[in-house]
Amino acid sequence: MSDPHTPRKNDRALEKALTNKIIDDYFDSSESWLRAILRMCIFSLGHLDGQSVFVVECPNQAVAKRLSRKTHPFRGIVYYLTDNLNAGDRSLFCYRDSSEATWRCFDTRTNTWRTLSHRQTPTAPTDGL
Repeated sequence: MSDPHTPRKNDRALEKALTNKIIDDYFDSSESWLRAILRMCIFSLGHLDGQSVFVVECPNQAVAKRLSRKTHPFRGIVYYLTDNLNAGDRSLFCYRDSSEATWRCFDTRTNTWRTLSHRQTPTAPTDGL
């Protein structure tokens, strides 16, 4: 996810192109509203709590909340991207909370929102927004 050490948004063209390719290939048969909202996001793979995780970096809280209610299309995407049969179907739908300089993420493993200072160091899970 983006943080002060991540290149400026203008330099994220490759990430955005790959995100659009994933949307076109994996979400081709999904509803058009879902494809449109996903085009505002950045996808990445990471590790959290020793597990592979698919991260959807959302532009704001509203997009993250909407996607957190529609998790079914994301199940299995780690396998789709990596061909790793042992990978879980865990996803995080995150947005930057600029007031606290943290990330708020919906974790599909626990179905709860959690605060992350960055992807590798979660704080205690918190209840809904």
